[in-house]
This record gives sequence, C-alpha cells and structure tokens, in this order.
Amino acid sequence: MSKRILLTGGAGFIGSHTYVALTAAGFDVVILDSFENAQPDVPDRLAQISGAKVDVIRADIRNPAQMAAAFEGQAFDGVVHFAAKKSIPEGEADPALYYRVNFEGLMNVAEAAVANGVKAFVFSSSAAVYGNAESMPIVEETPIAPENTYARTKAMGEAYLQDLARVNPGLAVGILRYFNPVGAHPSGLIGEDPFQPPTNLVPVMAQVATGRLPQIKIFGGDYPTEDGTGVRDYIHVEDLARGHVLSLEALLQTGTGHLVNLGTGRGHSVLDVLRAYEAVLGRDLPHSIVDRRPGDAAVSFASVARAQDLLGFSARLGLAEMCASNWAFSGAQTADQVT
Repeated sequence: MSKRILLTGGAGFIGSHTYVALTAAGFDVVILDSFENAQPDVPDRLAQISGAKVDVIRADIRNPAQMAAAFEGQAFDGVVHFAAKKSIPEGEADPALYYRVNFEGLMNVAEAAVANGVKAFVFSSSAAVYGNAESMPIVEETPIAPENTYARTKAMGEAYLQDLARVNPGLAVGILRYFNPVGAHPSGLIGEDPFQPPTNLVPVMAQVATGRLPQIKIFGGDYPTEDGTGVRDYIHVEDLARGHVLSLEALLQTGTGHLVNLGTGRGHSVLDVLRAYEAVLGRDLPHSIVDRRPGDAAVSFASVARAQDLLGFSARLGLAEMCASNWAFSGAQTADQVT
C-alpha cells in the first residue's frame, strides 16, 4: 500500500513540481492550499500531467481548526510543507503577516500532524537563513545569520521543528535549505507564475522576453567576480522536487531526521544566466547595470556533499535546461493570455 502524503502549498511553484515527483515515485498525495498565491487551475494541469484526478483540500494554514479537520481520518504517513510567504520586500513591509503565515501556520500544521501520528515531516527552508556567508561553498555548519523577516521566519521554523522532533521521538524531520530554484516541467503546463511583480532573476527575464517588463536591471557590475556580476547557485525545480522525494523516503525508511542543502554545488553569474536565456530565445534582451542592492552577497553557492551522502542527491539538470524549460512555460502562458 502506498504511503499517503499531505503536500501543503502543493499548488505553488515548487509544490506543484514536487506533487508530480511524489506521484511518479508511487506516493498517494493530497494537496492542501488556500490558493491565495496559486492559480486555481493548477490541479487540472497536474491531472493532465499525472493522468489521474488530483485530491485537494482548500484550507488556510493560519486556521488551527481547518488544519485539525484536514488531518482527521486521513491517516497521513508524512507531510511536505511548502505553504509560506516568500517575498522579501513584502516581508519587510508586513512582518506580522509573515510570522503568522510562515511560523504560526507551520506550528498549526505540525501540531495537527503530531496529533494524528504523522511519522515524517519535510520542511521547505531556504539558503536565506545563512545571510551573507563569509566563505564558500556554504556548508550546513555555516552559522546562520538571517538578514530579513522572511529568512528569520524560516530559521525559527527550523528550530521549532527540531525541538518538536526532540520531544516526539516518533517524528522524523527533514529540513531542506535550498538555493535558487529555476525552470519548469517539460510539459510547459506548470512553472513559476508569480502573482506579485517578480524579483527573482529568471522570472524577470521571462517578463522582459514577453514584453511585460521593459528591461532587466542587473544590480551591481563591480563585484569581485569574473564578470563583475553576482554569482548564485541555481537549481532546476525538477531536481529540487526530486530532493524532496529523497528526503521523505529517507525519513520514512530510517526514522532519522536530517538537515541538508539542496543546490548544484556551483555558481553562475547574472550575465551567465542572461546569456543562457538569450541562447534559448535566439535574441538579446534589453538590460542595464544599476547600483548594488544593500545586503546582496557577491557569491553564494552550496556544498551538496551532505545531501549526496545522506540522500543520494545530486543535481542532474543544468543552466540550459533551466532556461529552456522556463521559457517553454512562460512563452506558453503569454500565448494563452493573448488568445
């Protein structure tokens, strides 16, 4: 009998790709989402990909009663928790919202999970908890130094889950600190489709390519890097989704928790990504170099040795696949809107 999994935020960017990966691995998956920041037709798109009906619970993680009801009688073996707010500017403008969703919401989900005998809990964390690390690559022992509200809510969530597992020996927690997710499913049916104006590099490039934004602003051209632009570890969302499957499988098989980075183990500069996206398009994109943003690091990339050792994880897809799949999705979305 397949293991039954609750996927919170499963209609979002990373959650939807993880749904596909989990079902392909044989898990029985139920999505829980408020659809506050997800397109309402995502379950229909997932049904096209998987060839099967998608079970959805529409609920808000901020509501403890709704979380209790979501777990009642479901016999979930595990939870993969994505549901959260993730815009750094929004978090700085409204920290109360971010603590309510990202921390109190997590507590509501985790407490309902423990009360209903869930054995495995995978938490979507972020490399943002490291802040501006001084040495590269970033290892899991690198001191955390979150520099914004979003990152602080993730760091608090990690600490809370570790304490919860300590006093509930039947619960194993996997904390996944991942770097910069990029790309989309090869079908072009699901991908990154932000409700808010995009701030991540590749969605901005997509919106410039489709004419929704006039140009790409590159923040800083005088960093001590090969081409002067910032360097980041970009990971294909399908690799990231597979990492969540491996984490869940390890928790269920061993009953032992883990904390790992998920990245590729190498960095690409902003101009590297721009050139890769332009190669996919076959044309140049308008861009300009502007002042650095406060707090941005020159270089940030992961050590993935622990993920390899504990989970057997390594990234399989590169920058070309990330850009090509993003454009396959973004271009299709624009065509749908035009027609």
